[in-house]
Amino acid sequence: MKALGLWLMLVGSLRLASVWFGFFNIRSLRRGVYSKSQVTEVHGRTFGIWTLLTCTLCYLCAFNLENKTLYLVTFLSFVYAFFHFLTEYLIYGTTTVRNLSAVCFFAGTSIIWMLLQWNSHQPQGTLKAE
Repeated sequence: MKALGLWLMLVGSLRLASVWFGFFNIRSLRRGVYSKSQVTEVHGRTFGIWTLLTCTLCYLCAFNLENKTLYLVTFLSFVYAFFHFLTEYLIYGTTTVRNLSAVCFFAGTSIIWMLLQWNSHQPQGTLKAE
């Protein structure tokens, strides 16, 4: 498995832990992500479902790096998460720079790595007959 695939599996696993917090440990979600706002159980479950979807994308993409559509959707999930948390910090003030730093590390690293690897996961040895 390629290094990017292993990275996506790691990030997917970390996201899976966040799913647990969204559904079953709302206090940890509040403390670890949205520490400057009130987080209801509905917000927690919504966060959990959104994170479960992005976790699924990470795992699927890790095993199918050559699938351009899946690669793009997974890449965009990182872009959306990055900008979501950036606006939560800069505009809405619901999170702290400490909480934002973890998101920036994982989403930022993933965005840059996926951009650098954009065309490198194409099937090899396919020649077109002319």
